[in-house]
Amino acid sequence: MAVAGIIAEYNPFHAGHALHIRETRRLLGDCAVAVVMSGHFVQRGDCAVLDKWTRARTALEGGADLVLELPTVWAASSAESFARGAVELLAASGVVTHLSFGSEGGDVEALQQVAACLDSGAYQAGLRRFLDEGMPFAACRQAAVRDMLGRDLAGLLSQPNNNLGVEYIRALNALDSQIRPVTVLRAGAGHDGGEHPRYPSASFVREKILTGELDAENPASLKYGERGALALLRAMDEEDFAALPDCGEGLSHRILRADRHGPSLHEVDTQSKPNRYAHARIRRAALWGALGLRACDRPGHPAYLRVLGASGRGRELLREMKDRAALPVLTKPAHGKGIPLLELEARCTDFYQLCRKAPGPCGLEWTTNPVML
Repeated sequence: MAVAGIIAEYNPFHAGHALHIRETRRLLGDCAVAVVMSGHFVQRGDCAVLDKWTRARTALEGGADLVLELPTVWAASSAESFARGAVELLAASGVVTHLSFGSEGGDVEALQQVAACLDSGAYQAGLRRFLDEGMPFAACRQAAVRDMLGRDLAGLLSQPNNNLGVEYIRALNALDSQIRPVTVLRAGAGHDGGEHPRYPSASFVREKILTGELDAENPASLKYGERGALALLRAMDEEDFAALPDCGEGLSHRILRADRHGPSLHEVDTQSKPNRYAHARIRRAALWGALGLRACDRPGHPAYLRVLGASGRGRELLREMKDRAALPVLTKPAHGKGIPLLELEARCTDFYQLCRKAPGPCGLEWTTNPVML
C-alpha cells in the first residue's frame, strides 16, 4: 500500500488542505496519509494561531491518518532547513512511499530540473556573481537559474509553493531517498492571499481568527507576548545575536541596534532589514532569540519521531513503524524525558502559552497526550 507523506504547517487547517489530501488519494489510490506538521512556531517567524494538538485533530478530521511534529528548530527556519528536517522525518518513518506537496505549476518534472540546477557547481558560481552585484538573495537565485535553464523554469522560484517543492526534492536527492515526489496543483487564493468562495488562504483565515470573526479557542500570536519577547531580546548582546542562525554579514549588529530602540517587533523587523534579505529571516532571528535558541541547538539530523495524533489507520502505520522506523517513535509525553531536543521543545511550548490570548500554564509538553481518533 502506498503511504503519502505531506509536510505542512496547517496554520490553520482549512478547505484547501483537505482538498490536497483528497487529490493525493486520487493520484495514489486509497493511500494512508502521514503528515509532518510544524509545532507551535512557524516559518514566517510567528506563533501558530492554534496549538499543535488542536491543529493535529483538525488534520485528522480532514483526512490525515498520522501527524508527526516538526520541531521548532526546523519549523521556524529557512525553506531549505524546513524541508531538510521534515523530509528526514518522513524518510525515518520507514513507511512513507511518496511525498505529496501543492504547487502553483503542478509539474513535478520541471521542479526536479530546478532542484538539480540548484545543486550544481555552475549554479553556485552564477549565484556568487549576482550576490557580488548586491542584489537581494531571492533575485540572485532566480537570475542564476535563469542563465542556466531559461526564464520559464527560473520563474518557478518566484512562487512560494513551487519554491518549497524544489527544496523538498533537493532534500530527497540529498538523502538518496526512494520516496517519490508528486505534486498537486494548488487551488483557491494564493499564498498570503485573501478571500475565496471555496479555498481562502491560511493568512485570511488567521486574520479572521485573531479579529474574532471566526471562533477559535484561545488563539495565539507573537503580538500577545510582544513585550516579553522584546524584554528577552534586549537582554541579549551582539555575541548572542551572532549565535542565531542566518545572522552573518552584519545582520546580528543591525538587529541588536534595532532592538534597543524599536518599540515593537514590527519596528525591529523594519529597522534591521537589509535589502538583501526577506522580512521572514529577521522575524525568525527575533523569534529564536526570544525562545533562547541558538544555531547550535539545531542538530545535524532529527532525533525522534514525535506523534501528535493518529486515526485508526494511523495506528496501523505506527505498528509498522515499530519495526521499520530509523528513529525512536514517541507516543507518550514521558517518552521524551531526557531527550535534549524535546526538552528545548518543552521550553518553546511554555513560551507559546504566554503568547495566547489568555496566557496558559507551562508544562503542557509533559502532560498532553497525542490526539487519537
